[in-house]
Amino acid sequence: MSRFNDSLEARQKAAQASRKAMLERFSARPGPDDPATVKKRAAREAINAARGVRRAEAERRRQSEQEAQAAQSAMEASLLQQRVEQEAREAAALKAEQKAARDARYAARKARK
Repeated sequence: MSRFNDSLEARQKAAQASRKAMLERFSARPGPDDPATVKKRAAREAINAARGVRRAEAERRRQSEQEAQAAQSAMEASLLQQRVEQEAREAAALKAEQKAARDARYAARKARK
């Protein structure tokens, strides 16, 4: 509770001391030309470059997988199309055989009369 009873002068001195401490902390920080800062920046840039290479490699791998999958799908579609065409030819041949047999029966019936 004594804090609330402090004088204006004491509060101003405390605020000034706080500002001075913050300024000292800021001034103590290393500058952009400091060797430690340069070393950290170089390490960060190396890490980012390696990360970019890994991303590019992963993207290239993903792209090649997609292309392979597209080629596989196209091959499967081609095989399916060939199978459908073969079944259509077989169905047409079966219909032709059935029609020929029916015509032969009809002709035999006509010949008997």
